[in-house]
Amino acid sequence: MTAPERSLSRGVVTRYAIGSIGTGGFATLPGLVLVYYLTDTLGVAALIAGLVVTAAKVWDVVVDPWIGERSDRALARTGTRRMWMVVGALALPVGFVLTFAVPAGLAPAASGIWVFLAFLATATAFSFFQVPYIALPAELTPDYDARTRLLTWRVVVLTIAILLFGAGGPEIRSAFADEHVGYLVMALVAGLVIGVGMLIASTTAARGVTATKAAPGRSLRAGYAEGLAALRRSAAFRVLLAAFVLQGLATGAMLAGAQFVATWVLGDQRLVTVLFVALIAPAVLCAPIWQAVAGRVGKERGFRMASVLFAVAAASLVGMLWAPGSWVYAPVALAGAAYAGMQSLPMAMLPDVISHDAREHGDGRAGSFGGVWTAGETAGMALGATLLTLVLAVTGYVESRGATEVAQPDAAIAAITVAFSLLPAALVLLSLVPLGRYPLRKGDIEADAGAEAVLR
Repeated sequence: MTAPERSLSRGVVTRYAIGSIGTGGFATLPGLVLVYYLTDTLGVAALIAGLVVTAAKVWDVVVDPWIGERSDRALARTGTRRMWMVVGALALPVGFVLTFAVPAGLAPAASGIWVFLAFLATATAFSFFQVPYIALPAELTPDYDARTRLLTWRVVVLTIAILLFGAGGPEIRSAFADEHVGYLVMALVAGLVIGVGMLIASTTAARGVTATKAAPGRSLRAGYAEGLAALRRSAAFRVLLAAFVLQGLATGAMLAGAQFVATWVLGDQRLVTVLFVALIAPAVLCAPIWQAVAGRVGKERGFRMASVLFAVAAASLVGMLWAPGSWVYAPVALAGAAYAGMQSLPMAMLPDVISHDAREHGDGRAGSFGGVWTAGETAGMALGATLLTLVLAVTGYVESRGATEVAQPDAAIAAITVAFSLLPAALVLLSLVPLGRYPLRKGDIEADAGAEAVLR
């Protein structure tokens, strides 16, 4: 794909970043409350609840590479990826509301099936938007540092969205005495905000923004093959994706565990709002700092630094086993500061990987890269939540329905703490192994941009 010869305007950066209201909202709110909704409102067993969420996400892993290939074909045919993004933006709010619209009194088994089908449709709509959205930065600018700027402001908006949805969603739910009504109103408000953010971002993919040499007319099977081929031929993509997926496992486990920590470790389910404020406020402030760090030491070294900081902060939270209390907000805030770098820098590295591959192997594959990336990200976040539910099931977590009060065994409460601290710390440290083999540096990307300029 040939990047346009123009600098990134403030308007493009702003509209692209606003799309993260949608991505942040969808990644945060279901991850935060869906398992808890299934277990503590609908009475679904913890292991089944995890399987419901994971199965819907596994479907995303299957469909994302196909969406990526179709997005590439649409770009080749029409000069824009916008149609896919708009379809996703319009469909997602409907599915989101249906996910949390389970009628009161429905049996747990039927409730689980309802949530599975509705969330499956919602996740598919999200992929329609997310896959081409991920592909756009490589097409909007060829500049190494401009990509960091573009993705930094995306992460600023992303972290604000996480704060708004992570803190505001549970507050809306708690404003209603009837939990079913609370969840439904929460889903309606969140779904509309997510859809509007996605529609605004879709305007950055308007006709004429990109040019392509890609040939149309590949088969469905060829679309999946293209995604696998991208993994095989691009060592940079393999190691970056592996690191990001491992970190997705870590953050998915922490996200799904936050509500359980607030309820069973800290003793008040409303403290999940405080946890989110402690996490996200530093992330909003620190995203531009990580941009500066990347400009000085490189994106890959900055990514490693952020990862180590996050792992240290997460591991320290194991102290909740012996002394739960307000001190936990300090390491959570440190993890939030690191999280900003863990999001912005790998996403700024992805368009470098895509453009380098285009230089080496030809144009027209950004959508396929985006499809595989989104599949990996989705799988990581979903399996992180599944890890939590497995831990809960093994340690005897007791489910409940509605306002029914239950007592949890000490083993389950201890497991919630470990899943929120040592488990994500270990996964993030493990992600440093593949990241250490990332081969691209700023000079490589500048050489690619220079070669493209000569060809034009």
